[in-house]
Amino acid sequence: MSSNINHSQQDFDKARKLLPGGVNSPVRAFKSVGGTPRFFASASGSHVKDVDGNDYIDYVGSWGPMILGHAHPDVVKGVQETAALGMSFGAPCELEIELAELVIDMVPSIEVIRFVNSGTEATMSALRLARGFTGRDKFIKFDGGYHGHADGFLVKAGSGAATFGEPDSAGVPADYAKLTLTAPFNDIEAVKNLFAENKGEIACIIVEPVPGNTGVMDLMSNGFLQQLRDICDAEGALLIFDEVMCGFRVAAGGAQERFGIMPDLTCLGKIIGGGLPVGAYGGREEIMRKISPDGPVYQAGTLSGNPLAMRAGLETLSRLRAPDFYAELERKTTRLVEGLLDGCKAAGVPAVANQVGAMFTVFFTELDAVTCCSDVSKHCDLAFFGRFFNAMLDEGVYLAPSQYEAAFMSAAHSDEDITRTIAAAERALEKLTS
Repeated sequence: MSSNINHSQQDFDKARKLLPGGVNSPVRAFKSVGGTPRFFASASGSHVKDVDGNDYIDYVGSWGPMILGHAHPDVVKGVQETAALGMSFGAPCELEIELAELVIDMVPSIEVIRFVNSGTEATMSALRLARGFTGRDKFIKFDGGYHGHADGFLVKAGSGAATFGEPDSAGVPADYAKLTLTAPFNDIEAVKNLFAENKGEIACIIVEPVPGNTGVMDLMSNGFLQQLRDICDAEGALLIFDEVMCGFRVAAGGAQERFGIMPDLTCLGKIIGGGLPVGAYGGREEIMRKISPDGPVYQAGTLSGNPLAMRAGLETLSRLRAPDFYAELERKTTRLVEGLLDGCKAAGVPAVANQVGAMFTVFFTELDAVTCCSDVSKHCDLAFFGRFFNAMLDEGVYLAPSQYEAAFMSAAHSDEDITRTIAAAERALEKLTS
C-alpha cells in the first residue's frame, strides 16, 4: 500500500518549530532512516494508527512495555479506576507495596526495591548507589550500551579497544567522563585488563544482559555474564544488570532468570509501568539500605510510586504468569524472525538475526553473526536498513526506526499479523532489489 501522510507531515513541520528536531526523543525523528515520522493517534492490540488513518502492525510497542499489546482492557480499566481516586499524591500509597511485592517475587536478585520515574533515573541512581556502597568512583560499561542519558553513561569507547571514555555528547565534562571505562561487549579479556589497570578503583560493571540499543546482541555463550559475575566478586565490585529493556521480556524473571546469573543490583522500567512512565532499581538488602532515608546515598522523586503507574504495572505483571505465556511469545517471535530471514534469502539480501525471547533484530550484513556494537557500525548495511524500514512502512508494518534498536513481539500479535508481516517483507525486499 502507499500511505497518505499529509497530516503527519504537517504535524512534523509544526513540531520542528516548537521542539528540538520536532521530537521529544531523538530516534523518533527518523534521522537514520529518512522520511517523515508518523504521528500516532491511537493504538489497540498489535496495531497503531496514525493521524492520517493509516494502520500499522507494530513491533516497537512503545519500545517494549506493551507486552500485552496496546490498550489492554484490564490495564486501561485499572488506570481509569485509580485515576478517579487521585492521579498523584506525592505521598505513600498501598499500590507501591503491592507492586514491590510482585516485582520482588518475580525477579530473583531483588530483595528491596525503589521506584523511580524512568529507566534513566533507575540506572543513574543504581550507579550512585554502587559508588556509595563501594567507596569507588570508576565503573565499566560496554560499547553501544545505552543506560539512559545521565552524563556518566554518554561515553563511547576508543577504536577497537577498551579505553578511558570520551564524552559522546556536548555538555558532558571530559574529566567526569574519564570515570567511565568502556569495553566491547562479549570481550572478557578487555574487562580483565581494565580491572588490572584500575586496581581498587572500579565500583561496578553495568551491562544489559541482552543488549537492545545496539540492536539485539546475543551472548556468544552464557559464560560471558558468569565471568562478569566472577570478576566482580574477586575485585569487590558490584554487578548491575540493566534490565530496563529485557526485564520481563526474555523470561518472567528477566535475563537473570533465563541465564541463571544473579546481579547485585537490577534496573527495571518499561513493562513494570504497563506503558506509563516508570523505573525501578533493586537488589541485595545490604546494598539497598544505603539509600536515603535508611542510608547516606540520596535519591528522591516527587512522582516516584505514582499510583497510575503502579496500577498499570500490577495489571500488566500479574498477567505474565499465565501458563505458557513466554513459550507462546517466543514461538511467535521465532516464526517471524525465521520468515524474515527466509524472505531475505529468497531476495538475495545478506542478513542475520539475533533473537532472545520476545526481542529481535534483523541485521543486513555479510557476517555470520553480530555480537558487538562495532559489528553493526562497520559491517551492517545501514543505508539498506533505512530503505527497508520505509518500504515496510508503506506495507503497513512499523519497525524501530534504527538498525541499532530491538523489535518486540507482544501477546496481542496474532499468527495472521505475522503472516502479513512476512508477506510485507517479501514485497518490500522485491521492490528494493528489482
